[in-house]
Amino acid sequence: MVEMGIPAVRSGRPSLDGRPETPLLVDRFGRVARDLRVSITEKCSLRCTYCMPEEGLPPIPKDELLTAGEIVRLVTLAVRELGVREVRFTGGEPLLRRELEQIVAGCRARLPRLPIAMTTNGVGLEHRVRGLVAAGLTRVNVSLDTVDRHAFARLTRRDRLPSVLAGIRAAREAGLAPVKVNAVLMRENLSGAPDLLRWCLDEGCELRFIEEMPLDADHEWARANMVTAAELLDVLGSRFTLTPAGRADPSAPAEKWLVDGGPATVGVIATVTRKFCESCDRTRLTADGMLRSCLFSDQEFDVRRALRSGASDDDVAEIWRGAMWQKWAGHGIDAAGFVPPERTMGAIGG
Repeated sequence: MVEMGIPAVRSGRPSLDGRPETPLLVDRFGRVARDLRVSITEKCSLRCTYCMPEEGLPPIPKDELLTAGEIVRLVTLAVRELGVREVRFTGGEPLLRRELEQIVAGCRARLPRLPIAMTTNGVGLEHRVRGLVAAGLTRVNVSLDTVDRHAFARLTRRDRLPSVLAGIRAAREAGLAPVKVNAVLMRENLSGAPDLLRWCLDEGCELRFIEEMPLDADHEWARANMVTAAELLDVLGSRFTLTPAGRADPSAPAEKWLVDGGPATVGVIATVTRKFCESCDRTRLTADGMLRSCLFSDQEFDVRRALRSGASDDDVAEIWRGAMWQKWAGHGIDAAGFVPPERTMGAIGG
């Protein structure tokens, strides 16, 4: 199990001791989870060095993968009974899930006003984006770390940059504008950060840089080697005038800067050096049906087993509330004894 990056799962019910009487997903520190991230596959078409091993993740057996119907049921429950206000489908790469349109359409049919988003690497998006919009997708984030083709191929171990750029443009044309672009900060792509920002400004995309987190499959992350938000701002400042604009939403992970006086902005998600755990409002569901309260916690609770054992929606809701009641105060990256989670980013879902 450890070799697969899957930690031991707590199969029992999480404790609700001391929890206030509320249907919402509260934790012991007063936070309320309203943003649901749902991983729908462990498969990916790229092999980004900060996320996936070169050979990819071990496949999840088909009978252990949540079905489309189970995903729709859980999303519906989260919104109607637990106070979730938005959902984002992730992977691996969600475009590799054949039933993606079916999942989106099922959620839209039951939840007509729910914001439904997706995070994708963009490979092949141009061929499916119109169908996804028709099914009910409302927003898309595309992972893109560089617009230099050779650098892209080195970072992702695949030469697919033209497909990603075509996918971004197709998403805009399909009405998903503004498309958000997520770029992970690495030493290899830092010098190209101004070029990426220029491209996004020209294409009408909202760019957000993300500090690299200790969630890589090769376990090579080191605090001393990571690129910080401060370093990035210095590099961007060599070509652009950046003015702090703060956060529009206290729970939003990205701090924003106006670019050359605005209105365009660039965001920085400084998960490590400017952590925002105290305002985190996320709850997570893995592709194999495990509830996680935090990216960095190996504590998981099995809702797939509950669903397939005939649990009612009320029973599942109580498991979910208990799982979030156990949430940590923070990720603890700064602690001397910090140990990265067994699952990597690709296995958890972004």
